[in-house]
Amino acid sequence: MKLQQLRYLVEVAQAGLNVSQAAENLHTSQPGISKQIRLLEEELGVDVFVRNGKRIVGITEPGVRIVKMAQNVLLEAKNLLEAGREFSHESAGSLTIATTHTQARYVLPPIIHQFAQRYPLVKLVLHQGNPIDVSEEVVAGKADIAIATEGMDQFADLCVLPCYQWNRCLVVQPTHPLLAEKKITLKQLAKYPLITYDFSFTGRSKINQAFEREELTPNMVLTALDADVIKTYVELDMGVGIIAAMAYDKERDSGLRAIDVSHLFENSTTRIGIRRGAFLRQYTYDFIELFAPQLTSDIVREAIVKEGDDN
Repeated sequence: MKLQQLRYLVEVAQAGLNVSQAAENLHTSQPGISKQIRLLEEELGVDVFVRNGKRIVGITEPGVRIVKMAQNVLLEAKNLLEAGREFSHESAGSLTIATTHTQARYVLPPIIHQFAQRYPLVKLVLHQGNPIDVSEEVVAGKADIAIATEGMDQFADLCVLPCYQWNRCLVVQPTHPLLAEKKITLKQLAKYPLITYDFSFTGRSKINQAFEREELTPNMVLTALDADVIKTYVELDMGVGIIAAMAYDKERDSGLRAIDVSHLFENSTTRIGIRRGAFLRQYTYDFIELFAPQLTSDIVREAIVKEGDDN
């Protein structure tokens, strides 16, 4: 049994049973992956995958457990490598952060700048996606930490830690009638065409819940994956934008006006997700503390160990 065979096994499962995609992800050949998986199954004495001819079409019942065990073995192998690097090259390495557009565009730049100054020999990699995507990257070992607002609670393999709370604002054109209102209500807002985030992004669920509680149906004319796109369509007079308050910059967004509507919606919490059992380099702990000063190294370590013991 070889680690490479386990990598092939796990990658095929994570690629939706698409061997060609797995081969592309691992920069190898499809026949090579198929051969090594067959050899591994022969050694284990059990089929991991269900096949229709040469095509993989499912995972067997024992295969589900074997893939999970293979993931754990690969995680421990990675931990061993990271532990060695921590002691031999304390200030050099790489850190991969999976996050959403709002965090990458509006929150992380000053944090990354500070981190890069402190650790010039650490290569930073930023992956952007929706909350489910970024969570899956950490669970799969393709990213070290995930930063998002929604979605991470769905993943049992993630230790999820709260970082900070935030709320929303409206963005409108400078002549919009809502600017004359002293305190906007959801009933007033429901009269206008609205533009906001796609459902899986940036606290969208809080917006839906607020309208549902008032038994109102908002007129959502457009949804987008990030605040910049929302603001673009507000500038085109297609509707009123609802965005994270942090995504409005008075100087950069001089063609728009912001209206605080934190009284209409519950606060959302941005969280960091870390794979349980992962070995974190000291510079990763330092990055987390830069992002959320209350999350010291000791607190993060204790949370990972505690959540691991509970399961």
